Order: sequence, then structure tokens, then C-alpha cells
Amino acid sequence: MSSPATTPPAPNNLRRIVAASLVGTTVEWYDFFLYGSAAALVFNKLFFPGSDPLVGTLLSFLTYAVGFAARPLGALVFGHYGDRLGRKKLLVLSLLMMGGATFAIGLLPTHAAIGSAAPVLLTVLRLVQGFALGGEWGGAVLLVSEHGDAKRRGFWASWPQTGAPAGQLLATGVLSALTALMSESSFETWGWRIPFLLSGVLVILGLWIRLSVDESPVFKAALAQAEQRKASAEPADKMPLVAVLRDHWRDVLIAMGARMAENISYYVITAFILVYATTAVELSKQTALNAVLIASAVHFAVIPLWGALSDRIGRRPVYLIGAIGVAVWMFPFFALIDSRSFVSLLLAVTVGLVFHGAMYAPQAAFFAEMFATRMRYSGASIGAQFSSVAAGAPAPLIATALLADFDSSTPISLYVIAASLLTVLAIVCAKETRNRDLADIEPGAERQAAEAAPLPADARSV
Repeated sequence: MSSPATTPPAPNNLRRIVAASLVGTTVEWYDFFLYGSAAALVFNKLFFPGSDPLVGTLLSFLTYAVGFAARPLGALVFGHYGDRLGRKKLLVLSLLMMGGATFAIGLLPTHAAIGSAAPVLLTVLRLVQGFALGGEWGGAVLLVSEHGDAKRRGFWASWPQTGAPAGQLLATGVLSALTALMSESSFETWGWRIPFLLSGVLVILGLWIRLSVDESPVFKAALAQAEQRKASAEPADKMPLVAVLRDHWRDVLIAMGARMAENISYYVITAFILVYATTAVELSKQTALNAVLIASAVHFAVIPLWGALSDRIGRRPVYLIGAIGVAVWMFPFFALIDSRSFVSLLLAVTVGLVFHGAMYAPQAAFFAEMFATRMRYSGASIGAQFSSVAAGAPAPLIATALLADFDSSTPISLYVIAASLLTVLAIVCAKETRNRDLADIEPGAERQAAEAAPLPADARSV
């Protein structure tokens, strides 16, 4: 009999599940990246006035980093209840929280209106965004991974990953259109609010699609087994967090290491680049936004291709291509931007995001295949989100500080290269997961069986 993980679902059903995950993650990442772009472009003036422009940008990115600090807490809470109650319910909640916080930012008074309360409220709403996103990612990729055909899991699970470039594309596209159509003073006065308020419409669309899908069959089977054990008075399962740290601590560390280059390189390429291109190279905001916009479209297209390749040659080889590629590309990346040519800027960002896609595409299936069903939401979320505090959160902040201190891109390149070395080490230490059956992954089962077995007579006499 085929397990739930290996039985291919009906094509229409799978497409609907992929669409639900993709639309939801697109909305969530739109909200998250919109804040990052606004932090680089206008928040330094609206919420931190009176500072040196670069210092204001640093303060703005500091509130940006606060959102990452809340992501591990979101991973813990959503992971725990996602493993107990199901993936779908928690995904609906995360979407509502993220959309509500983003909509509220669009209504937020600036420093000129309410003084220091403005950046405080902005920080609180950023915390809500980070908390919601910390729980979103794990549930979205698991919903697809646990429904999908095992032989093409890398391809199907990579589609929720395209929500990141799709959200970046949408956020950057809206900002780019507004900056092109509006004067700078109008955009800074009220125009910046429009993309935040649009989040309300996107959330309604995301909820409509997300509520139409079923819970994953793998989770349903695991829940039924837990109920049977409970009815037969067998020892109850430990809390998902406890089980993860007991049975999967090595996988959590590998996932955290794997995220270092992926997370840091992405935020340097897409968020810090807006600062570098407009201050160090003195290109226009519109030029920088257009480059990120076009490159994000390419990024969206290549992620499923990298995911499909991981089904053929494995998760680890594809991930290594991305980690090594990003490291090698960093010095050419800044050299191309320094040429002050739009074509060179576009090439720099596009190639960087293509290499990033080689890490990001197989990540969903790779992390899902590391953990047992009863703790998969917790394990994947913890491994992915705890690393973001040390990786993505401070990346634009560190890059901006390095630029301010050294007035050179060389330290920033070395920073990304160091992160790539950590990721390469993590992937080398990891086991290939491509052929694992999600329904059969129960690490620690052998040890638990040995502990439950009666001791031999001679051992009991000791």
C-alpha cells in the first residue's frame, strides 16, 4: 500500500494546493519586503528625521531587523500548534496577522504628527509582521510537500518559495510605479501609504484561496496515529519542540547553517542594494528599483527550474551550486554596480538572484525531508527562522555600517563570502534527503523502541 507521501494527488487538487500556498506566501512576502524597500527609501525621513541621511537609514534598517527578531518566536508558537492542530489553520492566522499589521502601517502617523510615538508604533507593527512570517513559511512549504508527488517534491515544494520573489516583484513594482508617477515630495507625504493599504485587498484574495484547500494527508495520518496511541493508553508524544531538540538537533543546526548564505546574500542583493546604488554610486531610486524589479522576475522563473533539478541530482548538489556561486559572484557584483550602468546593475542583481535561487528552491523539500511528521512544522520553522536572527536580520544593517566605516564594498563582499563558507560546511555535513518518504521519517524510533523493550533477566538482576 502506498503511503500518503508517495501517492500522487489528483493534478487539479495539487495545483489548487500550490496556488493556495503561493498566493499566501506572496502576500506575506509582499508585506515584509514592502517594509524593507520603504525603510531604504523613505522611513529614514518620515520616522527618524534630523539624523544624517546614512544614520537615518541605519535606524530605519534597525526597525527592519526587529521583524526578524520576532520570527523565531513565531516559528516556536506556530510550529507547536501547527504540529498539534494542522497546517491550514495556522496558515490562515498568519496571513491575517501579517496583512493586518501591514495595513495598519499604511495608516500610521509619522514623526511630524505624533513625535517619538511614531517609530515606537512602527516597531510594534514590525514585530507583528515578523511573528506572522516566522510561522508562515514552514506551514506553506509543508502543505505542498506533504501533498505532493514524492518524485517531484523538489519541483512542487519550490513553488511556495517563488512567493518571495513574487512578493518582492509586487512590492518593488508598486513602489517603482509610484515613484515614477508621483513627485518625490508627494510620494514622501502620502504616496508611500498606498502599497501598504493595498495589502488589505491581497489578504482577502489569499484567504479566499487558502480556505479552499484540505489539510495534508500525511498530517491527518499522523494525527490519527496519535489518537490511537492516546486511546490505547500508550505514552503520549512529547511536545514537538522537545522532540525536535531531542531527535533532530543535528538537522536543526544544518538547516540554520544552510540559511546563512541564502538569507544574507538575498537581503544584501535586494534591500541593501537600494542604499548602495543611491548613495555610494549615486544612481536614482527609480534605476535601482527597476533593476531589482526585473531581476526578481528572473528569480521567480528560475526557482522551479532549480527545484526540478534537485529532484534529478539531489538537494545538496543544487544547494552547493548556489552557495559557491554567490561567494564567487560578490566581487564582480559590486564592480558591475560601480560602473554606474543600468545594464551592469541589472546583470549584477540578476546573476546574484539566480545563484540565490539555487539555494532557495530545494530548501523547502530539503528541510521538510529532515523531520518527522509529528514535529515537522516545528523543526522546519525553527531551523529556518532562528538562523534569520543572525543572518537576514542584521544583513542590511551590517552592510550599511561597513559602507559607512570603510567607504568600500570589499568588506561587504567578504561578509557574504564568510556566510557562504558556513553554508557550504553545513551542506557538506548534511545527508541527501531526495528519496525520503515523508510518512516514514521517524528519527529516534529505534532508540525509543530499545528504551521500551524489557531488560534481559541478567540485566534486571544487576
